[in-house]
Amino acid sequence: MQTRPASLGNRVGLVVVATLAVMLIAGATCWVRETRRAIEEEVHAASHVAQQWISVLVSETLRDPAQGPTRLMAELRAVGRLRANQLEVVGSEGQSLYISPESPYKAGRYAPEWFSDWVAPSLPVRHFDAGDRQVVLRPDVSRSVLDAWDDLFTGIGTAIALLCLVAFGARAALNRALAPLADIDRALARGADGNFDVRLPAYRAAELDCVANSYNRLADALDQSRAQNLRLEEDQAFARAVQARLEEERRLIARDLHDELGQAITAVRAISGAILQRCDDQPQIHGSAQAILAMTGQMQDGVRTILQRLRPANSGGALLDQAVAEYCRLWSGHHPQIALDCHTSPIAAPTSETLGIAVLRLLQESLTNVARHSGASHVDVRLDIAADAIALEVCDNGCGIVAAANPARYGLIGMRERVAELHGELRLESLSGGGLRVSARLPIPSSHEESNHGLHA
Repeated sequence: MQTRPASLGNRVGLVVVATLAVMLIAGATCWVRETRRAIEEEVHAASHVAQQWISVLVSETLRDPAQGPTRLMAELRAVGRLRANQLEVVGSEGQSLYISPESPYKAGRYAPEWFSDWVAPSLPVRHFDAGDRQVVLRPDVSRSVLDAWDDLFTGIGTAIALLCLVAFGARAALNRALAPLADIDRALARGADGNFDVRLPAYRAAELDCVANSYNRLADALDQSRAQNLRLEEDQAFARAVQARLEEERRLIARDLHDELGQAITAVRAISGAILQRCDDQPQIHGSAQAILAMTGQMQDGVRTILQRLRPANSGGALLDQAVAEYCRLWSGHHPQIALDCHTSPIAAPTSETLGIAVLRLLQESLTNVARHSGASHVDVRLDIAADAIALEVCDNGCGIVAAANPARYGLIGMRERVAELHGELRLESLSGGGLRVSARLPIPSSHEESNHGLHA
């Protein structure tokens, strides 16, 4: 299970708290060192005074062996406790004769042992020989250590309270500073859904204002691009509808030409032939009949050529290779300055009228681009037909894709759309020696629509 990453506010808050904690630990370490030195100086000063006083008492005791010990004990009991020291009088046999009373200051309380070991200095115990007894002076740092412990406890409590206050304050400030990120996230989420109607305001922070301005510019650009794409889609849909209507009109005109004009020309030819057979002895009528017969032959050829252009693939795939070859022949007749080589494979099975029209229209557009834009002197056309696909390739030696195949040209856009509608592939490649190769591969569907019209009149 993937864990959710910590928020930026939590990370910054942790950094602030960790920094303050490190500062607190460093400060506590310095405080302990200074406290240890202060305790040592305090106890050392008190011990020095006590040593001088005890030295005087011991000297007087040694000068008067009879009464000196009694006066020594009386003086020690009268003084009681010495500051930061403990007094003990030990007899010659090691028995304790006197111990100074405990300090009433914070009586019964002691700092933790680990803390005492941490801050308490190591001070020597002094022994003074007073004849038959010995005075022992032991430094006592327990009260100073207890004061240090109380100060540390109070300081740590204050520092923790201050640390919590700073942490909460920093978190509140961060939440307020990062609040605009929620607006930016919502705007980006709407943008991801395709809605670019949100514009971010100024946040009076340089970094956030920079992000907001960049997003606003991006949203404006994407909004304009989306509007342009919608208009382009509408234009393309309209163009497809117009193209479909044109194809239908071409078929209707071709049918009318074939059925009406073609049959009329055939009838005129028949009549002129009959007249020609019956007027051998009338030279003028015979010559006119021959002229009419020749003219109707030319008219039939003209009608056949017009039908080829209007209805180039209207009899299905059985004649698609012938239609491609015929169109290449017609194109060469109109552009004799460009040499054209046409190679076609024979059709093994009929193809649909839609597929045949698509192949012929791709060929027409490709050759039109060659004639208008490429400046080529030679073009190769190849039609390969397999069981599952038809491949058309038009290759010229012109100026290449930069000038001849600008993707913005509507002819190429129409080619791409026509191929996409049939789930095919269209590729445009610049050749190393100059020129352009247009390759189209159109899959043959499993079920075919039989064409009802032939390619020839």
